Amino acid sequence: MKYPKHIWSQLKNLSADDFIAALKRDKWVLDETRGAEQVYRKPDGRRVSIHYHPGKTYGPNLLKRLLDDTGWSLKDFRRVKLIK
Repeated sequence: MKYPKHIWSQLKNLSADDFIAALKRDKWVLDETRGAEQVYRKPDGRRVSIHYHPGKTYGPNLLKRLLDDTGWSLKDFRRVKLIK
């Protein structure tokens, strides 16, 4: 998904903690943990694997892939409070 500039400006500084909080608001469940890797799943089969480092932000390419893995739309970004 290509993100409009005003949306990307709100997403580009997303920290690992903010991303995990959004996953939890959307009822994703922590499935397994191996070191810094955490795998979250949804009952519909979606899966997202993140590398958790407290307080760190994701680079633009990794962040785009993580957001794509969630399958969230722009409406979903608002619902899980990633954007205003």
